[in-house]
Amino acid sequence: MLAAMHASNANTPLVDFVRRHPRLFVLTGAGCSTESGIPDYRDANGDWKRAAPVTYQAFMGSEATRKRYWARSLIGWRIMGEARPGAAHHALARLESAGHVHTLLTQNVDGLHDAAGSRATIDLHGRIDTVCCTACGTRSPRAQLQSRLLARNPEWAQLSARSAPDGDADLDGRDFSGFDIPACEQCGGLLKPDVVFFGESVPPSRVTAARTALQACDAMLVAGSSLMVYSGFRFVQAAAAAGLPVAAVNLGRTRADDLLALKIAQPVGEALSTLAESLSKDALRAA
Repeated sequence: MLAAMHASNANTPLVDFVRRHPRLFVLTGAGCSTESGIPDYRDANGDWKRAAPVTYQAFMGSEATRKRYWARSLIGWRIMGEARPGAAHHALARLESAGHVHTLLTQNVDGLHDAAGSRATIDLHGRIDTVCCTACGTRSPRAQLQSRLLARNPEWAQLSARSAPDGDADLDGRDFSGFDIPACEQCGGLLKPDVVFFGESVPPSRVTAARTALQACDAMLVAGSSLMVYSGFRFVQAAAAAGLPVAAVNLGRTRADDLLALKIAQPVGEALSTLAESLSKDALRAA
């Protein structure tokens, strides 16, 4: 049965949950990165706040879509490229260092868990700070492509726009037809951000690695995700099927509410920071 806890009384149930289950499989979502200035896609009810993101099929099949994507990305990269870890990222790195987190599976593509010091991390949907060639597979830094984009499209460098999720920016109404997209420097192939787009499959090796890690854990913690995307939700289903209790820290509805043993309706950075501090005090008392 789901036990829902709110801000004033949220701390103790979550601390007790982690004390009882010392090997956590953690799944994180966009709520972990909103404090770092990266907007999320969904509202408290799990519905889209904005138009759905570009699909793999549209990106690969339409030059006009690619021009629109990279023009918006040129502007949005200013925020994404300079984003720094927030309270949730630091708390999870601290929990891992203390031995509470066995594996961290993130649906985010911003790399902020790694920047905060988490090491047992699987980037389920890839990383936005890397670009890959769809022809030869060569990978290169997104920051390097930014320089090439700016050199080819200097007039776009002067534009500003509201930041959107995953390195995007709101530039609707612009004429993207003249935007010049660089090709792969190795083979001249089509460049794509090294992330899993909607409509694209997660690489099987990542799914296998995450499922194997889940089997080594004794509970699952969801942090900052509505779980509306099946690629993440399926791991909650797998945990429940294996008899592992699942706790979630999230503001608003999740797709897995009926599968949760505990739900904390509190900002994820605040809740995880309090958790890390409480468990740190446990360790000091035991020393």
